[in-house]
Amino acid sequence: MTALSRMGLLACLGVAALAAAPAHAFRCGSQLVHDGDSRAAVAAKCGEPTEISRSAILRKPVFWVGGRRYHVSGDFVEIPVEQWLYNLGPRKLMRRVRFEDGLVVEIETLGYGFRER
Repeated sequence: MTALSRMGLLACLGVAALAAAPAHAFRCGSQLVHDGDSRAAVAAKCGEPTEISRSAILRKPVFWVGGRRYHVSGDFVEIPVEQWLYNLGPRKLMRRVRFEDGLVVEIETLGYGFRER
């Protein structure tokens, strides 16, 4: 392999890496949804989900200082959890976005979507 063809290959790989969305994000049109986005931001980027499920979890309250996590008290508090399902159609994979306390904490890729009737 010549130096010129190696440089071309490296350039193509670099462009492909820049174009790919990170594994913890999902693309809605030209927008990306990331961990930490709010429900309002996701709705603005992707529109209304196909389905919403709601629940709650118990967790110790925490706060962050300088990148370190500190527990506020020994008591547990109820944290609202929502899971939004986006059916992107039969030719695209569905996505499930999990919110805890109004912020994206997980984006899951599911199987292919379906036609809604």
